[in-house]
Amino acid sequence: MAWLEDVIAWASPKTAYEREAWRQGLESLRGYDAGDGNRLNSGWRVANESAEMTDRVSRDTIRARTRDLERSSDIMNSVTSAFRRNVIGKGYTLHPMTGDQELDKKVMKLWKKWCKKQNCDVTGTQNFNQMLRMAVQRKKVDGGILFVKRYTPDGLLPFKIQTMEPDELDVTRMTPKNKNNRVVGGIEYNSYNKPIGYFFRQYEIDGFTMAEPIYVEAKDVIFYFTKRRPSQIREMSDMAHTTTRIRDTNEFMTAVSVKERILSCLAVFIKKVTPAVSQNGREAIRGEDAKKKSYEGKMITPGMIRELNAGDEIQVVNPSGQATDAERYTKTQERLIGAGNGISYEAASRDMSQSTYSSARQGMIEDEMTYYEEVEWIMDIMSEVYETFFISAVLKGLINIKDFWESKEQYLEHEWIRPTKQWIDPLKEANATKIALMSGQKTFPQVAAENGNDWRKQLDETAEALKYAEEKGIDLGGMIYDKPEIQRKSRVMFSTGNLWQRIFAKWKGRKESLNSVSLRKSHTIGIGGKKS
Repeated sequence: MAWLEDVIAWASPKTAYEREAWRQGLESLRGYDAGDGNRLNSGWRVANESAEMTDRVSRDTIRARTRDLERSSDIMNSVTSAFRRNVIGKGYTLHPMTGDQELDKKVMKLWKKWCKKQNCDVTGTQNFNQMLRMAVQRKKVDGGILFVKRYTPDGLLPFKIQTMEPDELDVTRMTPKNKNNRVVGGIEYNSYNKPIGYFFRQYEIDGFTMAEPIYVEAKDVIFYFTKRRPSQIREMSDMAHTTTRIRDTNEFMTAVSVKERILSCLAVFIKKVTPAVSQNGREAIRGEDAKKKSYEGKMITPGMIRELNAGDEIQVVNPSGQATDAERYTKTQERLIGAGNGISYEAASRDMSQSTYSSARQGMIEDEMTYYEEVEWIMDIMSEVYETFFISAVLKGLINIKDFWESKEQYLEHEWIRPTKQWIDPLKEANATKIALMSGQKTFPQVAAENGNDWRKQLDETAEALKYAEEKGIDLGGMIYDKPEIQRKSRVMFSTGNLWQRIFAKWKGRKESLNSVSLRKSHTIGIGGKKS
């Protein structure tokens, strides 16, 4: 109806102006502030593009900047270290579930041996846990890392891992190896945007690139990166949204440090009654008089006592003005940096000065949810590596299973046990666990897994310890489970008095209570250190 507006404007400009004003007002009521084009948002220019179109423009620049901060920023390394500690920590424990306990033990022993650096790493420089810690670090800084399966004749198994950086993908490659596929960012995709193969640049030891890249099929490559959009096909640094804030904080602290260094320097001016005369002038002062009137080269030293010339005065330079509260500013920035990465201020800054037990516990719970997102990725990577390890061990004959290929999925069943978490108040956590077990909220396997243990192994070790204690005449079960009647016997059993009478009583096979044995009071010590 543009023609109508034109007619109204020709007939009555005032009416047309009022109609347009009311129309704009109505549109502002219907819209979002974030979508408004007023003066506050006039410089906010954006565009809707696919993830790859958006990321490829700044991917390499962001990676270079985050690496620079990794080399020089303590705040950056504090955040990445928090993820490295809590996602990997001491490493994961493998729990095979083949259905055969003896086979499980054999597989676990072989896995531990393979995880050594000379067996799992093609370079022979990192064990498997160290490779995983590096992977978490590189994902936070670079955006991702690639694990390439290599089949080599040396080592425990003909299978090793090679880690590759995203920089090694040949982004200049445009021709796919397979017809009807596409190559974007050095990766070949099918029509469903599923990776089919990877083109890696080859570098000579002197750093020069060879003409033809290496093609590796996707089944032998694990690309570890976070996919945030359906159209995203490559990595983007996890620190991209906090990089500028980390840089600003570093520069602010550098400026504050320089200012404090200047303020800590004591400077003085000497005010002379008679100004000094140039040595080149006609009235030049020579000899001893010159030494008395010149302070050139003099320094202020601790505890110094020095005379001034008659009439000279000292004026101390004390710069005025106070800078921004550096501590408050830095804490605010670190809190925002931590929040941007999904972790608490305490985890990002390592500052626990203002934390209580409740706040620290709640922070740990929330942080754990963030860490688990990375744990899920790491477990998938380890599972794929483990399956290739298992098949390689079968092919080499280190694991003999007759029906492996018929029941491969059954034998490849397994689970990963995370490392034990250290709690703030172990007594409170232990009581909470006890209540959860007694009320049925948790099972023993769940509790064992939370503590980084295999519940079957834990029960086997407990049974073995109880059996050994019984052979030695010690009721260890009574001591563990706090039975009063057992504690009474245990006090006598652990006492140091009258050893020969107790040995003789046991030899005779007497069934009467050991309390009847006469013991020296001074040597009878009960559980808890009380004399009986």
